[in-house]
This record gives sequence, C-alpha cells and structure tokens, in this order.
Amino acid sequence: MNRYLPLILLGVLLNAFAQIALKQGMRTIGHFAFSLENILPVGARVFLNPFVLAGLFCYVVSVLVWLMALSRVEVSYAYPLLSVGYIVAAFAGQIFFHEGLTPVRWAGILVICLGVYLITRSAS
Repeated sequence: MNRYLPLILLGVLLNAFAQIALKQGMRTIGHFAFSLENILPVGARVFLNPFVLAGLFCYVVSVLVWLMALSRVEVSYAYPLLSVGYIVAAFAGQIFFHEGLTPVRWAGILVICLGVYLITRSAS
C-alpha cells in the first residue's frame, strides 16, 4: 500500500490547494450577505472569480485522483491520510494569509502527524 502513498498525497495536496484557492477568491470578493436579492450578482462574482474556478478545478481533479487511490488501497488506510490536508492548509494559511498557528494548533498538527505516521507504518 505504501507504493500508492504518492497517489494519495497528490489527492490530498490538490484538495488542500483547492481550499487555499477558494479562500483567496473569497478574500478578493469580500464579505457578503446571502439573500435572494443578491444571489445572482454575488453568485456571478463568486463563480467567475479565477481563484474560485481554480479551487473548483482542483477539487474535481482531486476526486478523480482519490477514486484511483480507492481502487488500489483499503479505505481504512487511505481515508485517515486525508488529515495531511489539515496540516498543509494550516501552513499555507500561515504563509499566504498570515493566519496564526497557536500552541494548541501546533499540538493538533503534531497529533495528526503521529496518526499519519502510525497509519503508514501499518501498511501491508
């Protein structure tokens, strides 16, 4: 199963990149109120934003990669590895959006890393 780890991680990275692209898209659009009156203008701004489109594209590709991974490995091995995306998103948020990583968040990242290590060691 470890030979499919790069495939799984590709899907995870695409998913995390999608989050970052969507966040950047929404930063350029800004806060908005969701109502029936503004659903069309706001919807057009959201779905025509290049960052949002890039994020959605990455999601589609990540699903295709994920389906390939699931056809090759046990879901009990692959699915927990999705948590690597939380780590990538946390670091990307810190780098690109200057979001803070508190000690509690660092502790959570370490716990996730330990879990990922244990999962990858269990591969047969």
